[in-house]
Amino acid sequence: MAEGDAELTPVAADPHDATADELVEVYRAIQGEHPDWEEFRAAMVAERRLVVRLRAERGYGWGGRPDP
Repeated sequence: MAEGDAELTPVAADPHDATADELVEVYRAIQGEHPDWEEFRAAMVAERRLVVRLRAERGYGWGGRPDP
């Protein structure tokens, strides 16, 4: 279990706005390069995507060992 804050970016409204740029950064960090960044950016706007930033401040309830 974790407690903390969540922050939402604005919905991507333009293929080259700050949210679309951050979505590119997130994709690159997880998947690497996309074959067509312009298509990716257009899809992020069409699908009204955004970024959720989670900041865990406290974690508890799990000792790090799996249950028997």
